[in-house]
Amino acid sequence: MDLMFDISGMDNEKEEFSTSKKDVLKFLKIIGVDTRFISYTSDKIYINNLRFSKFSRKRQATFNKQYPEMEVVRSSLFQKICSRSSKHLALEISPNSTILMPKDNFIVELIMEPYTRKYGAKLVYGGDHDLVANPLILDDQVNDIFEGIFEGEGLNFNKSSDEIYPLINVPLKWINSFLENDGRDLIENKNKNELAISFSEFLEDVAPQYRENVVKAAEFIEEKLKTQ
Repeated sequence: MDLMFDISGMDNEKEEFSTSKKDVLKFLKIIGVDTRFISYTSDKIYINNLRFSKFSRKRQATFNKQYPEMEVVRSSLFQKICSRSSKHLALEISPNSTILMPKDNFIVELIMEPYTRKYGAKLVYGGDHDLVANPLILDDQVNDIFEGIFEGEGLNFNKSSDEIYPLINVPLKWINSFLENDGRDLIENKNKNELAISFSEFLEDVAPQYRENVVKAAEFIEEKLKTQ
């Protein structure tokens, strides 16, 4: 009923919609899509959370009738990535924060874009800012921990208080699988320590969830050290 009302309202007003970002998002809102849970690009709309976005197949058909050139990406893997990211970002981003973005990082851009509507965040590429979006991924964090141990430096706690980490809970395999399906360049594994690489490969075979467990253990030790 809501969708029928919205469409009839548009017909009565004879409203014209351009292909600008403002008009695309306005149209989505009119047909009942919550744009806080989608990511906008000039040629695609990516659904971050299917349930919260309310982006049903019927609404997609209505959207594509108005914007036939725009693809709606309903990737369950991307939704999993966004779910992992939001658990960190929801605790770290304050309303109306200005966030310094990394250059040429498509996946971080895609994840952060809806936060301009969720929290009124401003994404910038230079100048004054409140927070820095660090593209560190889960694999990099685990690699840093292993390298510190194998090189005799102990655990590395390199997080900065003015940084946010959209991908810190997301494994490289998920990211590259999504990027490949979307026709994008893949991200390379930055780990150069041969012993750390061998150890990671061993753990991958015997305990696929080892990355999350390593990070949890490191965070537990870090908190214990703070209280001493």
